[in-house]
Amino acid sequence: MTGTLGSSGVRVSGLAFGGAVIGNLFTEVTDEQAHEAVTAAWQSGIRYFDTAPHYGLGLSERRLGEALRAFPRPEFTVSTKVGRRLEPSMDAGDDLANGFAVPATSRRVWDFSADGVRRTLEASLERLGLDHVDVVYLHDPDDHAEEAFREGYPALEKLRSEGVVGAIGAGMNQAGMLTRFVRETDVDVVLCAGRYTLLDQSALTELLPAAVERGVSVVVGGAFNSGLLADPRPGATYNYAQAPGDLLDRALRMREVAERHGISLRAAALAFCAAHPAVASVLVGARSAAEVQDAADQFATPVPPAFWQELRDTGLLTTEETS
Repeated sequence: MTGTLGSSGVRVSGLAFGGAVIGNLFTEVTDEQAHEAVTAAWQSGIRYFDTAPHYGLGLSERRLGEALRAFPRPEFTVSTKVGRRLEPSMDAGDDLANGFAVPATSRRVWDFSADGVRRTLEASLERLGLDHVDVVYLHDPDDHAEEAFREGYPALEKLRSEGVVGAIGAGMNQAGMLTRFVRETDVDVVLCAGRYTLLDQSALTELLPAAVERGVSVVVGGAFNSGLLADPRPGATYNYAQAPGDLLDRALRMREVAERHGISLRAAALAFCAAHPAVASVLVGARSAAEVQDAADQFATPVPPAFWQELRDTGLLTTEETS
């Protein structure tokens, strides 16, 4: 399964590799494990790889670029992000406060200016070892909307018109501002994390219908809501914090229904995200070859219509998008 991002002509695989984890998200991943994960993604048919300077202070970009050098450049799509510019730091500590188990050799500077966008992209290309990336997203402009719309977006539009990048967009953990990007700009794609899942369909209210209407593609991240839908159990995380009891209970009930229908909850979670007509690709982060293979296997698993019907009949799912 492949799709195209808007009218850009940039192609993506239905399942995509999310690079935050190989940037040592929460816990350390070795160079070898990261390389094996990217290689396994390629072997499983994944051709779209997403990263960002934010992920491990550039570590994800360096590891991804190194692993992808083994494969023909025209055959894969890479996206990275702008908005957090990295500057050298003398801090002797680590970056765990920002979620990454790496030394704090750099610090992030919010910068959605036109100059900042170009400088950030140039540094990303150097870390990736590539002469171009296919997609660039404005990364988490939540508290920087004015600068992002006034300077950051026009800078991306100029890069696209110059042929430096093929597709442009914004990536966020909310649906509201992404809807504004879809309606008020000429983005090709938006990356929406955690807002279109089995447990949170807030993107369905405005974002996804607007994307369909405007011909903008959506890449869905956070299909498992940071863990709860992958392995619902006491202590599981939901949106990077401990899952509330009511959501844990709902996820456990969903898993019971899935098992009755002979599938995993992971397969159902991925299938749900992929089913909407606006969605071009679903991002899954993985820290090992085994996790990549599991994601590919789950993504390829057919989900019986009776499963969706039981979720609706029991009130565990209210949307009709899977029918």
